[in-house]
Amino acid sequence: MQAVKATHTSPELEVRRLLHGMGYRFRLHRRNLPGCPDIVFPSRKAVIQVHGCFWHQHTGCRHGHVPKSRQNYWGPKLARNVERDRENERRLEEMGWRALVVWECALIDRERVAREAADFLGPPRAFYYIPSS
Repeated sequence: MQAVKATHTSPELEVRRLLHGMGYRFRLHRRNLPGCPDIVFPSRKAVIQVHGCFWHQHTGCRHGHVPKSRQNYWGPKLARNVERDRENERRLEEMGWRALVVWECALIDRERVAREAADFLGPPRAFYYIPSS
């Protein structure tokens, strides 16, 4: 368990590369927001959480199941993760933030993830530097 990373995971890095390539700029892991969201868009008041299917118990996914061994340990632990996710989303919503969850297994279809993110965030903003003369 000590080796399990909470930030900068492979799925998170993949989503960040995808979003950056689409022209979006963002902040990472804002600790002043509930749940310390993975990707934060302060000007849009939007966050993207990249969830691992096992750790966050993705319903209907083959990776989102409780292990058969030590169920008395894993069951409550994983259930608490899901409960915490719901609470953090509720608190974000109360603060006026919107949240999108990208599941690890969804990254198989990057184009779909890109469309969902663009629909959620709107078009990327273009800032042009105009040198003064």
